[in-house]
Amino acid sequence: MVVVVPKELDELEKPISLHSSKPFEIRFQIPDLRATIRDFLRSREVGEFLSGALAGAMTKAVLAPLETIRTRMVVGVGSKNIIGSFVEITDQQGWQGLWAGNGINMIRIIPTQAIELATFECVKRAMTSAQEKWSEIESPQLQIGSLNVNFSLSWISPTAVAGAAAGIASTLACHPLEVLKDRLTVSPDTYPSLSIAISKIYKDGGVGALYAGLSPTLMGMLPYSTCYYFMYDKLKTSYCQSKNKKSLNRPEMLVLGALAGFTASTISFPLEVARKRLMVGALQGKCPPNMVAALAEVIRDEGLTGLYRGWGASCLKVMPSSGITWMFYEAWKDVLLVERRIL
Repeated sequence: MVVVVPKELDELEKPISLHSSKPFEIRFQIPDLRATIRDFLRSREVGEFLSGALAGAMTKAVLAPLETIRTRMVVGVGSKNIIGSFVEITDQQGWQGLWAGNGINMIRIIPTQAIELATFECVKRAMTSAQEKWSEIESPQLQIGSLNVNFSLSWISPTAVAGAAAGIASTLACHPLEVLKDRLTVSPDTYPSLSIAISKIYKDGGVGALYAGLSPTLMGMLPYSTCYYFMYDKLKTSYCQSKNKKSLNRPEMLVLGALAGFTASTISFPLEVARKRLMVGALQGKCPPNMVAALAEVIRDEGLTGLYRGWGASCLKVMPSSGITWMFYEAWKDVLLVERRIL
């Protein structure tokens, strides 16, 4: 009986020579991720993230001197007025002193603004979509005797929720950079450079020291961020309705952004004063145990007006910063999103 073996099997049965001229090859096929990466980089979320980063960097580069003066006045270092602080800084440190800590400020503001604005846009869309879906179905109801409670989401403002989420997310991610910036600004002699500041802070308190004052920061950021985004959205909507137009031009964005920043800063400024006192109190050897104690200390030492010490400088910084940020943000969105037909 003759068994016919296919040529392929016959070759497999042949002994493998160690001296074969054919090299032994192992091939791995890596999946082509270029299309996936390209689609991700062209997504709406990435465009908003980059727009926020670029807007924040451009704004801070222009307004760094006002930030330096505002921080010194809030924490009680040097003169109590804007012009006096300006003269002190230039006399002691020269013109470059107005940009003290600006390197870390730029490193801080790029991820902060990127995370904040991207989170705001994302949460606002999610909340708006949830409200629309919730309104399409019958809302759950709870009846207690003659009392009928309707669980509806219509009373919740997506903009306010998104603003709060944006402030919390950016604070949690970038708080160590805020601590470093304040140390470099308030005590340039003790912390002459970023590397020395990181080394000293870590040596004194470990990683936890970089999150010093996180709780009061969140308490101060939450009302500011919520009010800021809520006010801008309401001002924008009301203005467009009154003028019967669909969108704002650049000067209108600048003005409405400045008004939103002014309102939010005025409402939350006492908490900002307490937050700054807590963050740098250790440098002066008198750190209040909590935010309530810090507010009480300010009122006891300086009266109620002390809660708004540095408010003028803050408004001079916050108003142009808010307006310019919105103007640059919307401009970069036009470049990164509208031209791709994402909006």
